Parts: sequence; C-alpha cells; structure tokens
Amino acid sequence: MSIPTDVEPAAGAGGAARNPTPPATPPALRPVELARWAWRQLTSMRTALVLLFLLAVAAVPGSVVPQADIDAIAVGDWKSAHPTLTPVYEFLGLFSVYDSVWFSAIYLLLMVSLVGCIVPRLRIYWRGMRARPPGAPRNLTRLPASRRFEVDGAPDEVLARAERVLRGRRYRTVSSEDGSVAGERGYLREAGNLLFHVSVLVVLVGFAVGQVYGYKGGVITVVGQGFSNSLSQYDDFAPGSMFSADDLAPVSLTVEDFDVSFLTRGPQMGQPRDFSADVTYTEEPGADPQRYDLRVNHPLKLDGVSVFLVGHGYAPVVTVRDGNGDVAYEGPVVFLPQDASFASFGVLKVPDAAPTQLGFEGLFLPTYGFTMARGPFSQFPDALDPVLSLVPYQGDLGLDAGEPQSVYQLDKDGLETFESADETRGSAARLKLAVGDTVELPDGAGSITFDRVDRWAKLQVSDTPGKGLALGGVLLGIVGLMGSLFIRPRRAWVRVRPADREGRTVVELAGLDRSSGGDLDTEIDELERQIRTGPTGTSQEGKT
Repeated sequence: MSIPTDVEPAAGAGGAARNPTPPATPPALRPVELARWAWRQLTSMRTALVLLFLLAVAAVPGSVVPQADIDAIAVGDWKSAHPTLTPVYEFLGLFSVYDSVWFSAIYLLLMVSLVGCIVPRLRIYWRGMRARPPGAPRNLTRLPASRRFEVDGAPDEVLARAERVLRGRRYRTVSSEDGSVAGERGYLREAGNLLFHVSVLVVLVGFAVGQVYGYKGGVITVVGQGFSNSLSQYDDFAPGSMFSADDLAPVSLTVEDFDVSFLTRGPQMGQPRDFSADVTYTEEPGADPQRYDLRVNHPLKLDGVSVFLVGHGYAPVVTVRDGNGDVAYEGPVVFLPQDASFASFGVLKVPDAAPTQLGFEGLFLPTYGFTMARGPFSQFPDALDPVLSLVPYQGDLGLDAGEPQSVYQLDKDGLETFESADETRGSAARLKLAVGDTVELPDGAGSITFDRVDRWAKLQVSDTPGKGLALGGVLLGIVGLMGSLFIRPRRAWVRVRPADREGRTVVELAGLDRSSGGDLDTEIDELERQIRTGPTGTSQEGKT
C-alpha cells in the first residue's frame, strides 16, 4: 500500500511542522482609531500630571534667564557677555519663555488634558451621588471591623434606632426587608478631588487672561521727574496679544523723594535695609494730586493699574560744554548698578556738541576706593564719597544712521578716544571727577562738570486682569485638597434578628473604609455605643 505523495506527514510529538504559520500581524490603526487612541492618552490623569510637571520645569528658564519683557537692559548685557550662546537662546525663545511656542503648547495641552479628565469624572460622580448604598453582605463578621451584641427591644425598634444613629453620623441610609440597614458617607471626597482639578484649570485660565489682556512695563524715573502712563514713556513694555493702547489708565505720577538706608556693620554690611519712594500721583487729568509711600511689596494699586517699586540707583547730574563754550548737555545721567556696592556703569551721548559730537562712558562710584590691584572701585553702596570715572570720546555717535540705539550703550564705530596727556602717553584719556569738579577735555573739545548726585527709582507698571480669577482658583484648590485629605468615604451595615431570650435583639454591626489611613474601629465603637444607648442616653440593653 503506497502513501500519497501530496500529503505531508504530521509532526511528531517532539517535532515541528515543516512550514509553521507566521504570527498574525495586527492591522494598522485607521485615522479615526488613531485619533481616539491619542485622545485617550492625552486625557488620562497620568498625562495631566506629566504636563503639569513639564510646565513647572519649563518655567525655570524664565526665572534664571533675563526676560525681555521684564528687564530688557539685563537681556542686552547678557547677550553682550555671552555672544556664543545668544543665537541658541534666541532660537529656543529663552529670553521670552512665557511667549514661546513650546511653552504655549505645554500650557494648552495641559488645559485640554484637564478638561478631558474632569468632564468624564463629573458624569461618574453624578451617578455615584445618586446611587444607593450597597446592601449588607451575607457575613458581616468577615469585614475588617465588626461587632455582635444584644440589646433590649424588638428588632424593628432596634433597626429604626440604628438608622437614626447612622443618619446622625451623616450616613446616607437605605433599609432592606431582610432586617438590615446600609449606610454610606464621604461622597464629598471625590468632589474635593474634582474641585482641586477644576482649580488648576481656573488658575491656568486666570494666568491666560492676564497674559492676553494685560500688560507690563518698566520705567526708570529720576527723583523730581514725572511719568505719564503712555507707551512713549516706557523703557520696556510687554503687552498682551489682545491689548490696546486705549486700555492704559490715564495715571501720572512724580517721584518727589527717594530714601534708602544700608547696613553699616555686621556680615551683611552694605545690604539695603529699607528703601522707599515718596510719590505724588493723579488717577486722571485734572484730579487732585495724592501722595503715597511706595515700598517693596507695597505697590500703589489704582483702578486698572498697579505700580511696583523694583529697583533703584544713582543718576549723577553733569553739565557738558562743547568746544565753543556752549552748554551742550545739562541734567541727570542714569547709571546702572553692576554689583552690591552699587558701582554703576553709564553712558552719556552729547549729539549737540560742536564742532564734533561727544560721548562718555564709565563708572559712578558712590564711595570711592582705589588699589593698584583692583583700580578704582566702590567701598560702600551709599554716596559717601561719590566719584565719576569716565572715558571721553569724540566723533560720530551714529544717531543719524536711522538704526535704534540703547541709551545704555555707546556705538564706538565712528568714535575715537582722546589721547592721555599724563605719563601714560599714548593711552586713552580717563577723567576723574568728584562733586563740584570741572575737567577740560583734551584738544579744546569742551569740558564736563560733576554738579551733584540724584537718585532714580525703577518702577514696574502693570495690569493683570486675571489675577483675581487665579487667586480664586488657588483658594478653590486649597478647599478641594482639604476635602480630599480629610473626608473619608466609609460604609456601615447593621443587621438585626430576634435573640433566643424574649424581648431582646441580636445586632450585627460592621464597617468598611474605602480609603486607607482611617480609624475604622473607633467609628464602629461609637456606632455600637449609640445603638446600645437610647434617645435619652440610657442603656437599652442588659449586660451580655
């Protein structure tokens, strides 16, 4: 008998098929299925937590790297000190973190994720709020905390008393025909969780409203000078995307005086102890002027605007005469502090000087000191022995080129220094002036006089419409967090049946905590005590 050649013998017990069937490859997700899967991933609680962490991490560069909308001068100094890193930081948007594309993307994804988490849980919570407590298990003694005892009275009376006790302990109750009553409480714990998540969303919306409709600007105001709340008055200004210049409140103010005191002894010597600005302001044109003592963390709050005192420094008052003897400049020059001793750097441009334009840059030293190792420096931040140390320039300041220039930087492409006339011949001339000194410039180019020292105050003027909403969100979050921490969902059951002795009832009592960390035994002991005790507080049972 022959074996057909077209039939392959089956694999033996220890063998394998000659042509095993390859594993089936799952079909690729269709676009709708892929979108549904991506939505489920985005709206999961894990994704929301990851995005919240990423948002916190993304905000770190905004605290470390100078921001253009807060301190444009510091940004310019940082770029000058780090020319290699500047293109990288600009590409990543690190000088304006909160306006960058990647920060906005994290912000929006977090909001979408929170909404996707909250809405389904609202439906589940609503159904849970309307649900009845589950019936009593068959064997209550198997639960974590249970009691069995006898009391005087008929089963119906004892069951009614137990239901009153549970309701008095804020349980939602339901009675069954099998002689049991079920109770449940702690529904607000989930409400606390939901409220906390909603509060995060409210805070995000509040900040978004402030960023979209608000503005923030900075201005340096010399003592004795004024400021009007208009765009042309700001040194730096960061408006929201929906901001309009018509939204600026018509506030004007004048810095009448500035007072600062420094520590004069101890390890913190030289640190400012307190500083404040005495300002006069009007809320609208024609209104009566009012005075305010502007201090750090005590801003001037008006309708639609808040004014903060964020910094201070020195503005030496100088008079510059040109080669013809005419006054080409007279007034204060803002110098920016460079260290804790308030050694300050500043620039003075004199485009009206003749026959050639003049420029000066250098240091203002509040309390002059000098060593061969360090050169000129400031020994103390207060103006005890003020000195100006300047390098003069002549030539073209570049102001007519049509390109914007910083008032704190000197374009030296068209300038040249004066040659020093002392023993260091061939080097650039450097001027040293104390208060009241006048120094003649070389080659009859003019002179400069150091008249006196004024102070300046750095003011931050801002309007943040959503800050009240954000504050409300924070308060909601605290309430929700307290609810989720201190409210414990708990269930309790009571079953009664007649005892062997006439006129007595056997009571089975048990409880179950739906969260860890609760003192369930104490709660069950209290329920037992109240069930044993009648409405008048007297015992309703004999000792068993």
